[in-house]
Amino acid sequence: MTLRIAVPNKGALSQAASDILREAGYRQRSDSKELTLIDADNGVEFFYLRPRDIALYVGEGTLDVGITGRDLLLDSGAQAIETMQLGFGRSRFHFAGPAGRFEELEELAGQRIATSYVGVVRAFLDQRGIDATVTRLDGAVETSIQLGVADAIADVVETGSTLRAAGLATFGEVILESEAVLIAREGAENAEFDIFRRRVEGVLVARSYVMMDYDIEQANLDRATVLAPGLEGPTISPLGKPGWVAVRVMVPRAGAQRLMDDLYGVGARAILLTDIHACRL
Repeated sequence: MTLRIAVPNKGALSQAASDILREAGYRQRSDSKELTLIDADNGVEFFYLRPRDIALYVGEGTLDVGITGRDLLLDSGAQAIETMQLGFGRSRFHFAGPAGRFEELEELAGQRIATSYVGVVRAFLDQRGIDATVTRLDGAVETSIQLGVADAIADVVETGSTLRAAGLATFGEVILESEAVLIAREGAENAEFDIFRRRVEGVLVARSYVMMDYDIEQANLDRATVLAPGLEGPTISPLGKPGWVAVRVMVPRAGAQRLMDDLYGVGARAILLTDIHACRL
């Protein structure tokens, strides 16, 4: 059985999605005009689609798996579920209005809100009992207030510089924290999907961890393994030097340099860090 996978064809998620698939051992297109690609060796077929459409194709069962944004998944209303966070394409959604105009979410009652994510915004307002008019606008929504078609907007906020340039300021709590996610139709997982998911998970772990090797006296080993216990426990081998052992352990990439300092402090020597290109847990 061939697994049919949807990949963003353009936008902020496209290149990062292709990169993670290449690292997972799958072929990817070399020409951005290609709409499909068959990787027969791995039993998959890729379809390059608009990110906003991917959840719909997966939800209706036309395709098996997809990579898209959590925001697009929730906004679509499709019968698809998030199965894995992919760690890229992170963004936050906020309400924004003319600086000084709004302070509390309740002030949105009766107002007109422009957004590219009507489903997400309506669900957020409904949960809080706020009755407002929500209008879909594609593309930049910052000018909608200036043009008189909206009183406030709901949009992705990164640095906030675009909003400030338009004389706008965020207010209220975050509507949604989004990132790229792996999605599938609920109940449609199978053996082929499990293989694909393990490969992608292996890439994410490899990106987040490094392999650490060090030598240490046996008498200091317990203190070292408390600092770096590893996922399943360290690999320990005897050295030719009496009373010493060699240790290998996976450690989080973040904070690895500080960990090296701490291990050195309890007697570890010849401490090495090595990148991990792929793994299976």
